[in-house]
Amino acid sequence: MPARDSILELKNRMGRSIIGQEGIIERLLIGLLSNGNILVEGLPGLAKTRAVKSLAKNLAAGRSRIQFTPDLLPSDITGTEVYYSVDGKGEFQFQPGPIFSNIVLADEINRAPAKVQAALLEAMEEGQVTVAGKTHKLPQLFMVMATQNPIEQEGTYPLPEAQMDRFLMQVMITYPDAASEVKVVRLVRGEELPDHAASGDQLQEETAIPQEAIFTAREEIHEIHVSESIEQYIVDLINATRYPERYSEELRKWIQVGASPRGGIGLDKCSRVNAWLNNRDHVTPDDIRAIVHDVLRHRIMLSYEANAEGIKSDQVIAEIVKLVAVA
Repeated sequence: MPARDSILELKNRMGRSIIGQEGIIERLLIGLLSNGNILVEGLPGLAKTRAVKSLAKNLAAGRSRIQFTPDLLPSDITGTEVYYSVDGKGEFQFQPGPIFSNIVLADEINRAPAKVQAALLEAMEEGQVTVAGKTHKLPQLFMVMATQNPIEQEGTYPLPEAQMDRFLMQVMITYPDAASEVKVVRLVRGEELPDHAASGDQLQEETAIPQEAIFTAREEIHEIHVSESIEQYIVDLINATRYPERYSEELRKWIQVGASPRGGIGLDKCSRVNAWLNNRDHVTPDDIRAIVHDVLRHRIMLSYEANAEGIKSDQVIAEIVKLVAVA
């Protein structure tokens, strides 16, 4: 089966078990195909864990979940050296932590202290961890989906802007509509039957899509053409966040710090994936506009005036897209 057909089949299967949250499915796939990591912000119960579970099952990939708490230690994530004694001889052996999986759900990442957050983000950035002077490689297929609760902030450790910048996208998810929620209730009710659940799991295992489909897709995505005018459009969007006074007085008042070069890299990667998913061999401005909010919303630091007026990052990005023309 061609790589695109495999990915679209993966998307369809996930959509059957995750109802009313098409956005998180698409963003998960874009992050996976871009070889990036995703920060998801949404209230509890909006299918974040279910999305990771569905992706891992249908993709024949391993998954793990880390529930972040204030007493967590870096070794609880990366793993540690454990002393074993066999036949009177003792030696230290590395016991891998939950980070050694293909799809990792980092639940409520802002609940953990800075050292734990740094350990996770270092593993994301380097693709490896170092314990007791030894380096251990992470799996070739590796993605972290970290979550944050946007409402409850008591007892949390907010991620610094420099660390949030390491996430390819920040995805916002909201409640499903009424019609979708009815389907959710029916779906969960149907899954309560033991026979149904067992047969469903067996079917997913038998038809799981191999990881090679992701690697093949990445090679094809690398060949997607990006014209000079599109490259310039990406750079202009990034520069509009850094030099907002060139575009409007409102932008100058709203933006305190603009996006880093990772913002432009993210727009390039995600727009090529979006074009590939839509069966195009080149990137269009619409591909960039489709993902620009997710790539930039966590990379723009708003001013005091913007916060006082209740202006959100999405409103600022929408204004930038309106003012920046395609070259």
